[in-house]
Amino acid sequence: MNTTLWIIAGVVAAGFVAGGAALLLLSRAKYRSLGANQHWVDDFGDGHLKAIGTIKLIGAAGLVVPAALGVAPLLVPLAACGLMLFMAGAATTRFRRSEWSYLAGDIVFIAVFALLAWGRFGLQPFA
Repeated sequence: MNTTLWIIAGVVAAGFVAGGAALLLLSRAKYRSLGANQHWVDDFGDGHLKAIGTIKLIGAAGLVVPAALGVAPLLVPLAACGLMLFMAGAATTRFRRSEWSYLAGDIVFIAVFALLAWGRFGLQPFA
């Protein structure tokens, strides 16, 4: 189970690093052109987008770095809980915009973060 949790955390963290870096480094128009589901950026200001990108990067780091370095590994399930709340906000935006198929993806992310939090708090906590 430990290996499975590491793999899930690594894959999700890599995706969130890519998404967070894109939000921080690309212009709004360039980010919007990345895909059909990126029009949510029109609902937020530039400062909000930079904050969202920063949250994604910090959350991704929180999923992997504390345990990898052996420093405060309790932060891993806490990061998963924080990203679960973050994705609940994303799901709310999808709900408000009636983007139902993309909302389903956000719900999958919530479930993945719930699994990581449950796994690291209870099933296979770090020693």
